[in-house]
Amino acid sequence: MKRYWQIYKLFFTSSLARELEFRANFFAKLLLSLTWIGFFSLIVLVVFSNSDSVAGWNKNDSFLLVGVAYFISGCIDAFAFGLMEIPQQVRQGTLDLVITKPVDSQFWVSTRRFNFDRIGTLIAATGIILWFALHRPQLPSGLDWLGFAIMLIVGVGLFYCFNMFLMTLGIYFVRVDNLWVLGETAMNVSRFPADIFSAQVRRVFLYIIPFSLLGPMAVMQIKNGFDGQIVLIGLGWLAFAAIGSRLFWRRALRSYSSASS
Repeated sequence: MKRYWQIYKLFFTSSLARELEFRANFFAKLLLSLTWIGFFSLIVLVVFSNSDSVAGWNKNDSFLLVGVAYFISGCIDAFAFGLMEIPQQVRQGTLDLVITKPVDSQFWVSTRRFNFDRIGTLIAATGIILWFALHRPQLPSGLDWLGFAIMLIVGVGLFYCFNMFLMTLGIYFVRVDNLWVLGETAMNVSRFPADIFSAQVRRVFLYIIPFSLLGPMAVMQIKNGFDGQIVLIGLGWLAFAAIGSRLFWRRALRSYSSASS
């Protein structure tokens, strides 16, 4: 574990050095990330300008969901930005250099790049979560916060596994680009309250395609109180996704043929 921590520190410092070479670009992307949060927040304000509640969700709950959704996507975009480069590494043959190193290949491709552009997103999302959670008519209990924290971890973990699965497809479909767009599509679905969908769709998004676990169910732990059943479902899905994405990555590597061979 200590060895991997030292490797990660090297990845982090090298990513920082790269960002310092293009400071104007860093601030431009940081401003763009904050602009997108502001734009989506404006949509929420417009929706609730003529209504106090939508499918049982008020403005406070909806802003909480905005914060959670951007926090989850910001974590993956910042800490696991290297995943987005897997298809490019396959096409260029540089994945050879990764799988021959005495380091776990999944760890390497996931953490090789830290995206500092998303720091602003993480800070803004954390501020939104804390502000709207602490300004509710009834403050969340300690158990509510525990359920929220667990489901937030579940959301981050599931989104990582989903992106890991998508980027691994680049090994099989070498000429397919922009696989990350599918991940963004899933995240866009999770930015809307689960209750706006029909009961059948809600069950699909919880038990079959767990988009609701990428944000809405975390907010529900504060909105409706701690729900142990949802927490168990979330942890079960996370374990399944983590094992599945790991096995899929290892299987894909066995099918990988270098672009240089």
